[in-house]
Amino acid sequence: MMKIGIILGSTRPGRNGKAVAKWVEGQAQKRTDASFELVDIADFNLPLLDEPHPAMMQQYTKEHTKVWSKKISEFDGYIIVTCEYNHSIPGALKNAIDFLNEEWKNKAVGFVAYGSAGGTRAVEALRLVAGELQMADVRAQVMLSLFTDFENMSVFTPDPRHEGALNDVFDQVIAWSGALKTLRA
Repeated sequence: MMKIGIILGSTRPGRNGKAVAKWVEGQAQKRTDASFELVDIADFNLPLLDEPHPAMMQQYTKEHTKVWSKKISEFDGYIIVTCEYNHSIPGALKNAIDFLNEEWKNKAVGFVAYGSAGGTRAVEALRLVAGELQMADVRAQVMLSLFTDFENMSVFTPDPRHEGALNDVFDQVIAWSGALKTLRA
């Protein structure tokens, strides 16, 4: 069975992402074709990239990097939950991704984003990063609007139609994770 990490990519106090990630996790728990785990990057207390060697060398010297590497290595694929800040992704998410390299390779990734424009530009930026890390980003995505999927831009109330889109993300990430398994072996 594939193991999929649901990565919460915002660390901002009072973030909307926690409710979105919990919704993704709740929908995932209804499935029996993969196991899912919520991974909150805030729990890893990653400083601004502080490793002396490039991540591709996997010569980690810091305990926080080793713990992060071990956690990310556990998964066959990922669903990244991200907000959009200034037409891109949160710095904390980019930093967390950049700490590692080999751990991401030949794994599938899907996106659930939120923002004033549905997080579209954050996903576009993440697709470029995923490509560089040899991740297979799936076509399906969930775009949540701060204006229609949140009350007062803070209380998450997703439109029920997003459940279908989220299931498409799950289906594609699971399928691609299985297809890439031979490359990871």
